[in-house]
Formats: sequence, structure tokens, C-alpha cells
Amino acid sequence: MNQKNPTGTVLYTIEQTIKEYRKICQKNIQKLVSDITVDQCLVLIILNENAKISQIDIAKLIFKDNASITRIIELMVKKDYLTRETDELDKRKSKLIITEKGKKTIVLLTPVFKLNRKTALNGLAVDEIQLLDKILHKIILNCKTS
Repeated sequence: MNQKNPTGTVLYTIEQTIKEYRKICQKNIQKLVSDITVDQCLVLIILNENAKISQIDIAKLIFKDNASITRIIELMVKKDYLTRETDELDKRKSKLIITEKGKKTIVLLTPVFKLNRKTALNGLAVDEIQLLDKILHKIILNCKTS
């Protein structure tokens, strides 16, 4: 049986693509590290690339609201992936520091992140990936300007 997607639009297919990608990412991560999620990995990657980034900016980058990112970070602190330190310049703020466990996890999972991307983009030519990126950015812009 050849069924169309429920909404009859490419937007549903985009949503399905994201969910399938996240599933394969989580499955591959779990093979090596059993107590971390895709979102928690994203937080580690972001902090590893920019140690001074704010929690609000992390939330924006991984498309989470402030309450969700707070819960994610609290779990990461409990699991010893991160620690919090009070900012010396502004005592109201805290800095997120990647622990040794967090650093080891990044090293361990870096090949998995690359494999996930390679698997998802398998069979696509560079020009197809560039075109897809361009089209998706047009959709994003359409939604932001409406």
C-alpha cells in the first residue's frame, strides 16, 4: 500500500527525517555511552567549542526552551558530565565546565557523530546537499518573516 504522509506536505517529511536521524544518533550513542542523550551530547559539543556560551544561547542552538535546557544541564551535572561554577565577574551567573568524564565522552563519541552524519547523507552528492540546505534555509526564512 502506497500511503501519503498525513499532512500531504513536504514539511511532514522534514519532521519525519529529523526524528529518524535523532533515532539513529541515539542508537549509535547508546552503543558506547549508555547514560547520555542526543541533546546532552549537543550541549557537550557546543560547550567544547565555546566554553563561555550562555545557557540561553545553548538553548537556542539546540531548539529548546529555557526550562528544558535547565533540566538537561541539571541531569548532566548529576551524571558528572558538567560542573557549575559561579562567575567571578557576575555572581548571579554560573559557568558550565566540562568534567573529565565529559571530555572523555566527547573523544569517545566524535567518531559516532561523524558516522551518523555520513549515514544520513549517504548517496547524496555535494551539490544535492548544498541545494537541500539552500531550500531549507528558504523555508526557515519564510516562516520567520510571516
